[in-house]
Amino acid sequence: MATFSVVLGDPESGQAYQLEAEGQDANRFMGKSIGDDVDGSALGLDGYTLEITGGSDETGRPMHAGVAGSNLKEVLMRETETGYNQQRDGERRRITVRGREVADDVSQINVTVAEAGSAPVADLLGDDEDAE
Repeated sequence: MATFSVVLGDPESGQAYQLEAEGQDANRFMGKSIGDDVDGSALGLDGYTLEITGGSDETGRPMHAGVAGSNLKEVLMRETETGYNQQRDGERRRITVRGREVADDVSQINVTVAEAGSAPVADLLGDDEDAE
C-alpha cells in the first residue's frame, strides 16, 4: 500500500498543512498527474476539491510537469524551473526529475485548494492555534 505525505496549501489563509494519506485514501492520488483534481474527502476535507501542484520522491527529486509518466528523466533546465535555480546568466544544466504522474515511489504530494467547502480548512483539520 502506498503512503504519501500531503502538503495542503490554503490560499485563503496562506497556511500550509502537512497530512498523511494511507491505504484507500492514498489510492485516490495514484495515477493522477500535476494539474488534476482530487476529492478532498481523501484528507478529511468533505466538500473540497484539491488540485495537485507537484511533489517529490524519496530522494528529493521533484515532479516536473513537462515529463510524461512517472519515470526519471534528465531535463535541460534554464532560469528558475522546477528543481533548479540559475547561478549566472545563460547557465543551463541537466537535472534528473520525476514525471508528472503520481506513483508508488512518490513520497510527498503538494496540493492546493481548488474549490472550497462550507467550513474553513482549519476547522476541519482541528487546528487549535486560535483556541490558545
